[in-house]
This record gives sequence, C-alpha cells and structure tokens, in this order.
Amino acid sequence: MNLVIDFGNTFTKLAVFEKNDMIAYFQFDQLTVKQLMEIGIKYPSIKSAIISSVVDYSVEIKHFLEKKYTFFELGSDTPVPVVNKYRSPKTLGKDRIAAVVAASSLYPDQNILVIDAGSCITYDFINDKKEYLGGSISPGLRMRLRAMHAFTKKLPLVDFKKIDYFIGSTTEESILSGAYHGWISEIEGIIGDYRNNYENLTIILSGGDYIYFDKRLKNNIFALPNIVMVGLNIILEFNENKK
Repeated sequence: MNLVIDFGNTFTKLAVFEKNDMIAYFQFDQLTVKQLMEIGIKYPSIKSAIISSVVDYSVEIKHFLEKKYTFFELGSDTPVPVVNKYRSPKTLGKDRIAAVVAASSLYPDQNILVIDAGSCITYDFINDKKEYLGGSISPGLRMRLRAMHAFTKKLPLVDFKKIDYFIGSTTEESILSGAYHGWISEIEGIIGDYRNNYENLTIILSGGDYIYFDKRLKNNIFALPNIVMVGLNIILEFNENKK
C-alpha cells in the first residue's frame, strides 16, 4: 500500500492506495503526526509514502514518514514518467506535474488539457508524445471575489454561492454574476482555443470548484476530482520501480 499526501493552499489531502486503486481519502485543515499514526494503525500494510507540497509543512511530519516508510518528497528533480519541457521546472507547482502524469497515464496517446479549479485555475497541457508543455494560471472564483473587494473602496466582500441568474439586480448579485460567468466564459474560451489548435483533445476537470462546471460537460470532457492524488501515486510507483 502507498500513502499519498498533498499539502495544498487551503487543505491537506491524504489518500491510501492499493496499487492503482484509491481505497481511502482524507482531508484536513492541518495534518498532524497523531493523525498519520492513526491512519498507519488503520492501514498497517502501507509501505511507501510521497508528499507533494506547495506550502511549508511540519518537519516532524517529514521525519515521521522517513522513519516509518520508504519516503519520497516530490521536487523538481524527482523522476517522472513524462517529458517535462517547462522552462522553469523549479517554479512549477508540484500539483500541476502530478496532474499531467495522471492524465497521460489514464488517456495515453492523446493530447490532454487538465483544468484544476481551486484557489487558482490552472490549465496544463500534455501532448500525445507525453511531453508536458506548460499552460496558464488565473484567479479562482473566491480569489476574484476577494480581489474586487480589496482593490475597490466600496464593493463588499461577497461569499461565493452557485447562482442561476445571469443579470444581477443588486450589487451582491452583480458581483456574483461577474465572478461566476466570467470564470465560466474563461474556461470555455480556453477550451475552444486548445481545440482549435490540437486534434484528438481530451479535457479533464479537477479541483474543488469543478462541480460548478459539471452541467457543461460534453464529449471528451471528464471530471476527475482526485487527479493529483492519482498522479502522485503513479510517480511514487515509478520511483519505487526504479530502485
């Protein structure tokens, strides 16, 4: 069994894999060694672990994993089963490379656009030769709402909620409409640009906010909310097999 941990900007996600199958999933506001110990007791067959982190995390957690398991920490020099053509690999988000690794494994010999809708929206493209070329990053839904409040003098801070109207009849409704429909239009526009440039294109939606796009799913668009976890497990297995 493998233990996969992803320290994100908002939550820490943890999964237990039996080969390619995710058999358990957890989400924490703040992961502790005690919680890891409890998971280890519940799943005593775990032998290996991998961490991906875009934030600083407790050194005690790293030391615990190093002592208990065969441990890997995903970095820019970690071998992966794709060709990374990103020109600044040290600045590349680890979740982004994990996502395209999973996409390439799940949909071989295809051009793939992975859209991860979280704190930011990331767009990552890997071609049918398993070459990761890069992508783009833009503000997520809640970041757009916070920015409108922070960079103006009078616009209120509005909590996001899914809406079913296009024209806002109050300031709060107008802010929600602008953030939501602007977000949707951006995603659809970028998908259209990639489809105009690449044949045999598969699109994968992931991240906590992908559900707000679910009714617009069409052919060759798939929702895979845990694609980063799947990719981290593939990277872990790939490095285990190289040893």
